[in-house]
Amino acid sequence: MIIKQLSVFLENKSGRLHQVFDILGNENINVSACSVADTSEFGILRMIVSDPDKARTALKEQKFSVNISEVISFATPNTPGALSKTLAIMSKAGISIEYIYGFSVGEKSFIVLRCDNIEKAITEFHRQEMELIAASDLYKF
Repeated sequence: MIIKQLSVFLENKSGRLHQVFDILGNENINVSACSVADTSEFGILRMIVSDPDKARTALKEQKFSVNISEVISFATPNTPGALSKTLAIMSKAGISIEYIYGFSVGEKSFIVLRCDNIEKAITEFHRQEMELIAASDLYKF
């Protein structure tokens, strides 16, 4: 249930984001989810891709700074308050969240989460009978 996520460090310069997606497209790598956080000087592009190792290699060959980290993904109902209930579970378990991003398809929301203790989070999600999402399932969207 642990998913490899790419983090790409980008200068805040016109065309850099396009270059990343162009490289991935040329390598036939699909992006299932992504998020960009930025400051005035640089940004961090976080992505779930169909082949993280191939993507990292391709981007590094083009002189991008790339890191792979571990995240988890889960589904919640696409209804008001559903994410709050999940975050309460994490809080009660003493798990700190570093960041989240997500998207919704129909009646479900899919959340990607980076936390300080992934194994504990997985255990807690199983205990609460929550729907964890495998990387291969994310590629279907």
